[in-house]
Amino acid sequence: MPTRFSGLLDALPEGMLLSAGGDVEVTAPPVERADEVQPGGVFIARQGKVVDGRTLAVEAVARGAVAVVGDAEHIDVGVPYARVTDAQQAIGYLAASWWGLPTKKIEITGITGTNGKTTTTMLLRGVVDAATGGPVGLISTIGVEYGTGFIPVGVHITTPGAPQVQEMLGSMVDAGFPEALVEMSSQGLEQGRLNGIGIDAGVFTNLTHEHLDHHGTFEAYRAAKGILFERVGAMGGITVINADDPSGSWFRDASRGATVIEYGVNAGDVRPEQLEVTPGGIRMTVDGDEYRTALTGTFNVSNALAAIAYGRARGWSPEVVQRGLDATTAVDGRMQTIDEGQPFTALVDFAHTPDAYEQLFPSLRRMLAPGGRLIAVFGCAGLRDRDKRETMPAIAAKYTDLMVLTASDPRTEPVDEILDTMQAAAIRSGARLGENLLRIPDRGTAILTAVQAAQPGDVVVACGKGHKQSMSIGGTEYPWDDRIALRYALHGVAMGGLPTSPAGAPTVEDARRS
Repeated sequence: MPTRFSGLLDALPEGMLLSAGGDVEVTAPPVERADEVQPGGVFIARQGKVVDGRTLAVEAVARGAVAVVGDAEHIDVGVPYARVTDAQQAIGYLAASWWGLPTKKIEITGITGTNGKTTTTMLLRGVVDAATGGPVGLISTIGVEYGTGFIPVGVHITTPGAPQVQEMLGSMVDAGFPEALVEMSSQGLEQGRLNGIGIDAGVFTNLTHEHLDHHGTFEAYRAAKGILFERVGAMGGITVINADDPSGSWFRDASRGATVIEYGVNAGDVRPEQLEVTPGGIRMTVDGDEYRTALTGTFNVSNALAAIAYGRARGWSPEVVQRGLDATTAVDGRMQTIDEGQPFTALVDFAHTPDAYEQLFPSLRRMLAPGGRLIAVFGCAGLRDRDKRETMPAIAAKYTDLMVLTASDPRTEPVDEILDTMQAAAIRSGARLGENLLRIPDRGTAILTAVQAAQPGDVVVACGKGHKQSMSIGGTEYPWDDRIALRYALHGVAMGGLPTSPAGAPTVEDARRS
């Protein structure tokens, strides 16, 4: 879709473009990585965390870039250069322009919160599909769907880069998708990866302390999430807010201009008069209408209520909403059972925050047979919120009968330093090393140890990785999947493939080849 460089720049908000020198035909999309430049494209030279893209403009032009956009006062690389106030924030608008402003042709619902985003998104997907007949576009933590079928995502990211997001949305439009659901992370909103997107509806799940390593304060984290609701309000759309959450009123106020509907177990426009949570699912009555879902756990009550409230806000009948709830029987990596015929329950769950533990562990305890024990395997990520290394073991000490501390994306931090802090916190909370507390740095061995300790009626859960398909150690992403590791363990084998793994241990790739 060839266009003029000046035409792309016209998509920038008023005041963002400071100067533009020259015009040229553009025949390839704008990108923010020099190695992704195609001949005829535009390179956005932004300051990154690791690399200053402004130093890569020469490489980008050598690869065929015909124009450069940046926020430096001057970049002389022999092609037209446009200076903007913030190159990072400009990317989304330029990409949206290149892909034909796709969100002018497709309805967008954004979902945000600390926990429950993905499960809520999948429930909404079922409801929207039931109401509209589909297809429904999807950009989520676990995968994307934009015209070529569902594509699982296993990397450490919720919101892709702005060029990728706009390309996906453009593909949805081309494939005839009338609506799309987009999980919107705080970083994605703050960094402008979602700029250039018209957001018709927003859903807030909950807010707890997370990503403070990036945002610095809880207030800054909340403000980043609030961008979504401010934009929905500016469009006069609808927002669906968790009234049980302490930040619910803040997000309601941020939705100024929108039609707001609130939900909750204890407060809100949509709340249950009757509620039953069993290992087989959830059943509730809301305003006299009965709803049910195969998803279980008390934390999924709120997720289901969000879907019910969203359906009501869209004007859809209870029958339509129920058909949507029926369509979602499980969510990848969320309370996902691994069954190899063992006499105890084994699960994988994405829980990786203190609040998620406070929700998950009590739900799992209710699944125990009489006399059964809860065994949890978990770690804390490196280069992330250090406070969680204190709070999560303390929470686990309250609810588990055995916790196994292990690696969980240590990145460039030494695993043992992370485990030292976690172990000390667990002991301060009453855990006893060698009894109800084990420390095993290798994750495959840790999962095997937990399984070998299990007895009939127990529940074993591997926390923190969920659907993820890699482990970040020392700056390298190693193939890893807790679901496969747990399956190996149930057959008496510790999965390998990590630097800490036993020599000759089978790997993820071995499992996928078999």
